[in-house]
Amino acid sequence: MHLSVLRETQQLQNLADEWNALLLESASHVPFLRHEYLLTWWNFLGGGEWQDGELYTIIGRDSGGRLSGIAPFFLTQTRQGKSTLMLLGSYEISDYLDVIARQADLPVFIESVCDHLASSTAPAWDTIDLYNVLETSPTLPILEKAATRKGWKLTSFSGEEMHHCPVITLPGDWEAYLAGIDKKQRHEIRRKLRRAEESEVPVRWYIVQESDNLETEIEALFRLMAQNAEKQAFLTEAMQQQLRAIIQAAYDHGWLQLAFLEVNGEKAAVYLNFDYHNGIWVYNSGLDNNYGVYSPGWVLLAYLLRWANEHGRQFFDFMRGNEDYKYRFGGKNRFIKRILIERNG
Repeated sequence: MHLSVLRETQQLQNLADEWNALLLESASHVPFLRHEYLLTWWNFLGGGEWQDGELYTIIGRDSGGRLSGIAPFFLTQTRQGKSTLMLLGSYEISDYLDVIARQADLPVFIESVCDHLASSTAPAWDTIDLYNVLETSPTLPILEKAATRKGWKLTSFSGEEMHHCPVITLPGDWEAYLAGIDKKQRHEIRRKLRRAEESEVPVRWYIVQESDNLETEIEALFRLMAQNAEKQAFLTEAMQQQLRAIIQAAYDHGWLQLAFLEVNGEKAAVYLNFDYHNGIWVYNSGLDNNYGVYSPGWVLLAYLLRWANEHGRQFFDFMRGNEDYKYRFGGKNRFIKRILIERNG
């Protein structure tokens, strides 16, 4: 496999079509690995999460020139002063990350990347720090073997030490979904939906469709998110710019699901999701606590789950976080890992 390194943003931009085509066949296929997502993340450095970084994305091609692997790295300095290679998207706002390669190409690609990083042509680095890799990723055992052969020290931080990522497998039928969850919860969902639908004031929900309204809807999203003190602190000006760019990119490429619940014409709840690869990926949410009597968050989530079943989505991924409501709606745990490789360990 022939490797080359992308060190300029323009080089990264030029790879869009090949990148996304490879992702469709990749052993790891999540929205956070889309070209437009990672390019947007790089342009804003995670909404200010990183102050600086140097692009160092390694790509592999086979003998015929076909793109076969992408290790979307950037090089940065940790707070401890160590020169570290990390995955683009690391790590706060990108729930799942990985390298990109077809299953059959993954072993030779990872081995080739490790050979390159061990060579004198690679930049000086102290650690490779990979966050938010799903515990089921085939990258993990292959990378562990490759790093061990190089004599590098590898530490695998377990899912329990990182994040729970509950996911619901959808049966494709709303009633079948309800039948599969706890009886008490099933009755609670039905009761809250009935109360909303029989309310004296109009309650409606919708998924944003028109691009002309997108900026207005994004502002509404931020207003609802900011009613939570933790999310208000998260929504710095830099982060708002980052999220706007991500939402716009997802909309432009057809995988945005921005949904609102209105009570009497006022926005009471919002879910920012990604409708991607036969599933719904729950990215963020917000509530207006003044409408708590209508349980707007639960009601909107129920509508979204019904929509996902009716439209043939195969799963509903709550992603990082072990909030109780995710399990009440039927979420089953999976975990992500962090892999730390020390060159001179």
